[in-house]
Amino acid sequence: MTTVFTQIIEGAIPGRFVWADDVCVAFSTIAPITDGHVLVVPRAEIAQLTDAPDDVVAHLAVVARTIGAAQQAAWGAPRAALLVAGFEVAHLHLHVLPAWDESSLTFANARSDVPAELLDAAAERLRAALRDAGHGAHVPAALGSPALPA
Repeated sequence: MTTVFTQIIEGAIPGRFVWADDVCVAFSTIAPITDGHVLVVPRAEIAQLTDAPDDVVAHLAVVARTIGAAQQAAWGAPRAALLVAGFEVAHLHLHVLPAWDESSLTFANARSDVPAELLDAAAERLRAALRDAGHGAHVPAALGSPALPA
């Protein structure tokens, strides 16, 4: 069965994309712990971290680091956090978010009531930070496009 993340990647369900390459995409979560919280997701349906080939794990980690640096720049956060849980969707995904302290890094702080306009604005802010950092080749042309940049 196709996962909800595959449906987002294929464009069947809307997403707010900030990154796209041939191995993975990154898009905003609809329940952010902090503004700018995104998911880095392999294009291939891999159920969990321990099922992923080493090269995919390495690539996801590099993309997460790149996005984390852009989040720090965009929000002035002292750290970028990386969380891997995967219980809600059986499709490997890394949560990357700007962080100010460890106590806030809990899914209990996820907000499901953030208006679409604020989610869009946070994604655009991150997309701009990625472009400013020289990663424009991986920022999709449109916020809602999972396609590789031209």
